[in-house]
Amino acid sequence: MKILTKAFLFVALLVFGGAASAQSLKIGYIDSNEIMGLMPERDSVEVNLMKFQQQLENELRVMAAEYQKKITDYQNNMATMSNLIKQSKEKEIQDLQTRIQEFQQSADQEFTDKRTELLTPVIDKVKKAIEDVGKEQGYTYILDSATGVLLHVGASADNVTAQVKAKLKLK
Repeated sequence: MKILTKAFLFVALLVFGGAASAQSLKIGYIDSNEIMGLMPERDSVEVNLMKFQQQLENELRVMAAEYQKKITDYQNNMATMSNLIKQSKEKEIQDLQTRIQEFQQSADQEFTDKRTELLTPVIDKVKKAIEDVGKEQGYTYILDSATGVLLHVGASADNVTAQVKAKLKLK
């Protein structure tokens, strides 16, 4: 919502800011999804993320198997257990269920953190290329059409995706 508000204010400034100031603006736009999809580092990031996700899933499978084993054992031996042993087994099962839920939450957060850690250098590289193209070619603003912030691309706006890709030596 804040982004849309900022975008609306930006467009309003362009429209109502006066013809003289609007004429001095040079606006370009890019498609960051296209650029990110072509980055050579993307493949290694995806491989590392898949490996990390597989590790987390393996650990979760082990915990789930242990949980299932405890439930099966409890159900098979429930008739011969004393109340004290039943309560103890039920507590073990509940504790394991809680650990599994906590692990899932932690795993989700760790995966997000790992993704951010691996993608940050790639994103920074793309940002630098965008800034360089903007400075070299005199753009006042370069908008990202992939983010949904772009409200309208007029005839006076230039698509600078190709220049950013060239700066990053991408095809």
